[in-house]
Order: sequence, then structure tokens, then C-alpha cells
Amino acid sequence: MIILGEKIILSKVNNIKNNKDNSQMNEEKLGALPQWDLSDLYISSNSKELLADLEEAKRAALEFENKYKGNLQNLTISGKLLEIIKQYEQLSELSGKISSYAFLHYAQKTDDAKRAKFLGDMQEALTNLSTNLIFFSLELNQIDEQILAKALAENKELMRYKTWFDNLRKGKPHQLEEKIEELFHDKSITGRSAWNRLFDETMASLKFVVDGETLGLEATLNLLSDKEEGKRKKGFMALAKVLKENRRLFTHITNVLAKDKEISDRWRKFKDVADSRHLANSLEGEVVKALVKAVRESYPRLSHRYYKMKAKWFNKEKLDAWDRNAPLPNSDNRIYNWEEAKKIVLQAYGDFSPELAKIAKLFFDFNWIDAPVKKGKSPGAFAHPTVPSVHPYLMLNYLGKPRDVMTLAHELGHGVHQKLAASQGALLAPTPLTLAETASVFGEMLTFRALYKQAETREQKFAMLSQKVEDMLNTVIRQIAFYSFERKVHLGRRNGELTTEQINEMWLETSRESLGSAIIFNEGYEYFWSYIPHFIHSPFYVYAYAFGDCLVNSLYAKYQEGNENFVAKYLDLLRAGGSKHHAELLKPFGLDARDKDFWALGLNMIENMIDELENLQAGYSA
Repeated sequence: MIILGEKIILSKVNNIKNNKDNSQMNEEKLGALPQWDLSDLYISSNSKELLADLEEAKRAALEFENKYKGNLQNLTISGKLLEIIKQYEQLSELSGKISSYAFLHYAQKTDDAKRAKFLGDMQEALTNLSTNLIFFSLELNQIDEQILAKALAENKELMRYKTWFDNLRKGKPHQLEEKIEELFHDKSITGRSAWNRLFDETMASLKFVVDGETLGLEATLNLLSDKEEGKRKKGFMALAKVLKENRRLFTHITNVLAKDKEISDRWRKFKDVADSRHLANSLEGEVVKALVKAVRESYPRLSHRYYKMKAKWFNKEKLDAWDRNAPLPNSDNRIYNWEEAKKIVLQAYGDFSPELAKIAKLFFDFNWIDAPVKKGKSPGAFAHPTVPSVHPYLMLNYLGKPRDVMTLAHELGHGVHQKLAASQGALLAPTPLTLAETASVFGEMLTFRALYKQAETREQKFAMLSQKVEDMLNTVIRQIAFYSFERKVHLGRRNGELTTEQINEMWLETSRESLGSAIIFNEGYEYFWSYIPHFIHSPFYVYAYAFGDCLVNSLYAKYQEGNENFVAKYLDLLRAGGSKHHAELLKPFGLDARDKDFWALGLNMIENMIDELENLQAGYSA
């Protein structure tokens, strides 16, 4: 899953000037960093195997349509449904392999026109062939309930797909007539996908001048977490200037995509602006409402309280916007080389579960990680699951900071989760977003706890704990504020096109509510909504971070309590992938996301950490 939001992007650097010099310097400090070997997918973009697989996928999709369209119910009655599902799954695997390679090949060098063209060509080809498959889900949902129930009951192997069928059934009220579905599908290339690409390419091309040096977006964002306030302020001012200059384009993209979603929601009869996301996440709307309510009620005792404390540590009445993610003056400046980071994370994983560490080690042993900062490389960090028959790949922009070690632990968690779930197959391995963050955030927590135990002084503990609290606030508080902002934008767009000033005010309203009175929203901050890609690529995606963090906090609390057979149950949860509903997966731990106490347990862990910070505060001086 791609992680490119404010939560992670602050700790990554890309498009750095004098890249060659930086690379040499980093290799001296960090050691040899691994780079992808994508040959487990394909050896090159013009390989015979790739071209043959694409032709096979086209042929198989057409044959699948000709063979089964209009006849699924009769074939289900005659006991053929499992065979059909397996063919569909095999085709999903094949097209997924091509798609994964095209994206990962592009992510290595996004400024390469040939790679961009290859990605676009592959996306178009796969969209075209998948048009032949639109009938499948539509017809499956037309099968009589009793006939489908009988088929599942009579075949244990088919019953394994019950959750997949259940999720498909939930979408039935929102399906359209087949020709309209085909039109929506075909127009996606010139619709939402095209606007997404315009946003990405615009962001990649933006230049920010700081002290005469021209930087890309991530390098400039990275300045906001610099120890020197002067650098933080200059980075902030550069961001504000360039985002303001491009406000008309970002406002237009936001309006177009919000309207595009409103049209789709209206045709599909979704009542709420976020209902389609809840459906995709296999999550009930009332569960999300409970999460949002609990987090918003926690603002005063978590984020408001913490930023007031931080202002005091910086000897300020209030923090400027560029101080919010500033490291403490005595925070850890240590640079961890790659071998040190690898050892720390694998040790933390291994202390929890040797099996987990064994799987994690594969990513290092076989170059499934691309770690160096390189010109044109995709920003941020992510774990791409590819397909079950291959293995995941991780992308980092590793600079050796403590937060980079945590990012490694985070993405490795995704990778291990995806590897464990692969046995479920192409249809059941993918995990809903709400559970997709489980292993990643848990891996971060294990690594943090391991490092925290090693801290020798009060100051070290204080700095580490404050950084962890800030990461959790950015994950829970900030992401729910983003969700609230998106709701304002999409609801507002239903009443007509929004001006930049209207969007800016929505951004400031949610920021003031979530961050509190200890933060100054300096001039220019009102444009900071415009660089966050989640709003463009995945509307309402952001609450999944908060869900995942609170879930992991609750799970970790159970682990600390000595929940019986916790490790075995946790590994079973990861192996399940998307084959079970979240309620079934959490039940063995005595957790229920519909219960308000579930969210309280997760939020209380953050509050306890802030309490611990206050206890450590004695003797600390900024």
C-alpha cells in the first residue's frame, strides 16, 4: 500500500540537488543500500515473457466472457462455480503481475518518459481487457440467494470464498446496468485516472527555492522537521509560496474529482459521501462514526494538551506552524547505517516472534527492498503486495534517521503481512485498508519499544517518547482531521464549485479544531491541503490510518496484559488476509470495533504516553 501523506512524507527526502554527491555521502554513512531486483516479475519492460503474458491475459479475458456470460446461474446449479472462480482468480493473478511490474518499474524513475509511457500503455491495455470481465460480478450478484447458499454448502473449497461473495453482495444495491458499468470503466482512463496523473506530475515538477537551492517537494517538507528553526521557517515559506502560486490548478483538480465522485455516488445510490469507501473497506458506517466521534472527543486531552506542553519545552507561548513537527533540541541525532537498522528491526521482530523475523529477513536477503534516495525515484515509502505467486516489494528513501528506522519497521510489517496472506490467493489475500495497517503499525511499536528499552538517560527516553507521541498524533488525530476536511469539501461541492478561499477555510477550521490553540496557523498554511495525495487518489482513505493505529494500540495493550496465545492468534490474523471480516478477526482477542471501549483502549495508550512524558519532564530543559 502506498503511503504518501503528511504522516510519512515529512521524514523522506527525494529530488535533492547535487544528488550524485549526496549518494556518495550517504553510501559512506549508511553502507551499501539494497535496490530492487524485479526479475521475479519480469526481466525488462520489453521481455518476451511480459508480452506473452499480456497477450495471454487478453485471450483469457475474451474467452472467459464468451464462455460464461449469461450463464452463471445455470453453471452454479450444475456445480461449475468453483472452477469458474479459480479461472477468474488465475486471470486476476496474471493481470496483477503485469500491473505490479509496470508500476514498480516506473516508481524507480518517475522522470523517465519511456517508463511513464510504458506504465500508461499497460494501464490502458489492462483496462481494455478487464472490460470483458465487468459482467462477472454483475451476474454473480444476480444468482438466486438459495442457489448460491446451496452451492457454498455443498463444496467446502467454494465455501472458502464466502467472505468474498458476502462483500460482493453488499455492493449489489450500487451496481448499474452492464453497458453503463462499461462506460464508467472505459472513461476512467480519461477521467479520474487522468486527473490523478496530472496531480502527480505537477507535484513532481514543483520546485521550491530555499537559500538559493532548488528543492523538490519532499526535500522541502523535510525541512519542517529540521532542528534549526530558521530552516524550518524557510521551508514553510517556500512551500506556502509555491502552493499558493499553483492554487488555481489544485482547486480545479479538487473540484473536478469531487464532482466526479458525486456523479458516481448519485448513479450508484450511495447516500453518504464516504459510503463507497466504507463498502470498499468492508466496514460499517456506524463503526467509522464511532471512531471519528471518539477521536474528536479526545482532541483536548491528546493533541491540544501535547502541543501546549511542547510550546513550553520550546520556551514559547505558542508554536508556529513550522514548529509542530520540530524535533526536540536534544533529540537523537544519530545516523543508523543500513546494517544497524536491519539488526534493530529484525531483533525487535524476532523477540516477539521468530517466525515473523524469519519472513522479514527474506526481504533483505533477496533484494525485495529499494532503499537509496535517487533522482526521479517515487517519493515516500510503500509496500507493494504484487501477486501471491511472487512476493511483495518495499520502497524506502532511507537516510538513516531514527524515523527512517521506524519507516523500515512499518513497511516491513506490510511486507510480512502480505507474504503471510499470500496463501489465501489473489481474491482473498488483499486486506481491507482498515486492517492493512495492523502489521505495519505493530511492527513500528515493537521496534519503538525495543529502542526505548535501550535508552540510557532520561533525556533520551523523553526525546524518543515525544517523537512516538507525535507520530501517533499524526496517525490518529491528524488523519481524522483530514477525514473531517474531506467531508466538508465533498459535501460543499454538492452545492456548487468551491473557491480556493472556501477550501482554505475548511482546512483551517479542521486544523484549529484538531490541533488546538497552542498552534499558530501562519500565513500560507491555508494552502497546505493541496499537496496531500490521499485526497486525490483515495477519497476518505485517511481514516484507515486512525483505525489501524487504534486497533494496534488495543492489540498491544492485550499483548502487554498477557492475552493467552497472543502471538499465535496475531499470526493467524495476518494469515487471514481479507478472508474474514474484521469482527471475526478481532474476536479471539476479546476486541469489538463496535464497542466504544475498543476506541477508548487505543486512545488511552496515547494518553498514557503523554502522562509518562509529564513524569519525565522533571529535569528536562529545552
